[in-house]
Amino acid sequence: MPKLGMEPIRRAALVKATIDEIGATGTLDVTVSRIAKRAGVSSALAHHYFGAKEELFLAAMRHILTLYGDAVKTGLETAKTPHDRLQAVIRAGFEAEQFRGHVVSAWLNFYVAAQTSASAQRLLTVYQRRLRSNLIHDLRPLVGTRAEVAAETVAALIDGLYIRAALDPSASDPSSTAERVLKMLDLMIAEVT
Repeated sequence: MPKLGMEPIRRAALVKATIDEIGATGTLDVTVSRIAKRAGVSSALAHHYFGAKEELFLAAMRHILTLYGDAVKTGLETAKTPHDRLQAVIRAGFEAEQFRGHVVSAWLNFYVAAQTSASAQRLLTVYQRRLRSNLIHDLRPLVGTRAEVAAETVAALIDGLYIRAALDPSASDPSSTAERVLKMLDLMIAEVT
């Protein structure tokens, strides 16, 4: 059996440290040196594994998006109907893991970074297209030709309400925010039927 090298372990530690450091500062204005120190490695090693700080941040966001994707897949495993599948996709975005303070900071900074970084914009576009595709697939049987418009509306609600809930956690809990999106979804479906 092949021996697991230190590289994957150190990469994972650097990704976690990046998320934690962004969460601690609330900004992308952190140094690779601080991230490396938090991960318990040298900044030279961090640069060796990831190159620039932007690549380290993108790796952290890929990790967060992977966790989100895993939550979607887990929810879809038990979904039997298109409506159940839509609920799984919506609820995955409002799971407790996505509302950890450090993850919220990373998401908010990710949206900002996508305004000036082509790499971050590409990654954001992949997330948005996957979300849209999942929504359209399961909205078609429920709302027919209005699936694309409904998907855009639901996606905007997910992202917008996530940002609102993340910025003011005392205003509502994530599960009740997910329920608000689901209620709007049901209203859109009811309009067609």
